[in-house]
Amino acid sequence: MRFTSETSFDGVREQVFVLGDIPGALWTPEDASGPRPLIVMGHGGGQHKKAPDVLNHARRFVADCGFAVVAVDVPGHGDRPVDEKYDRMAAENQARVEAGEDMVPLIAGFQALVARQTVPEWRAVLDAVQQLDHVGASPVGYWGVSLGCGLGVPFVAAEPRVRAAVLGLGGVLGKAADAARITVPVEFLVQWDDERVPREQSLALFDALGSVDKTLHANPGRHGDIPAFELDSTLRFFSRHLA
Repeated sequence: MRFTSETSFDGVREQVFVLGDIPGALWTPEDASGPRPLIVMGHGGGQHKKAPDVLNHARRFVADCGFAVVAVDVPGHGDRPVDEKYDRMAAENQARVEAGEDMVPLIAGFQALVARQTVPEWRAVLDAVQQLDHVGASPVGYWGVSLGCGLGVPFVAAEPRVRAAVLGLGGVLGKAADAARITVPVEFLVQWDDERVPREQSLALFDALGSVDKTLHANPGRHGDIPAFELDSTLRFFSRHLA
């Protein structure tokens, strides 16, 4: 892990790093020393490790809870080089949707392909970050919606260090087996009028989760219209299960 820059703002320290060829960012309290809970964040499709929603959530996790937060660029996003395989598949899927095909199985297939790369990458990043003195091997949470949910479900299913997860804006297709392996507490977000993920797909994914402690948060609105107050609920959720 090689840190390439460091800045601080309002008591939150941001360290940008590269692990191998994986670019990422780590946020911690400015005066952090000793172990603390860590939140791994997965960004949405077409976004990156420092997208506005990621930054907003990360700063609240750090400032309000004293947590550490890490996010990395998914292949083909942010500071990652262009990946011809993923670009070609994305372009083909877009053309098929414009021709009238159902986007749900296309998105599921694309996310399954990307997850084969991201799950081991995220586990390697987790290994490296937990070796830092100001993070340590403390409880881990995961937050990710949309693409972050599509990649997060197999990650949470595979990673025993994750103790709680916030997921949502994702469908069950291609994820039922991984969802069944998730037994940690989950807070699950659904947008009732989601134009990208049919409501029944989201509800089926929630139902498929193997967790006994799981809560469904459904709000009216389209895919990107999660109410701001859900972040307050997320903070309380992770504080209960990680702090």
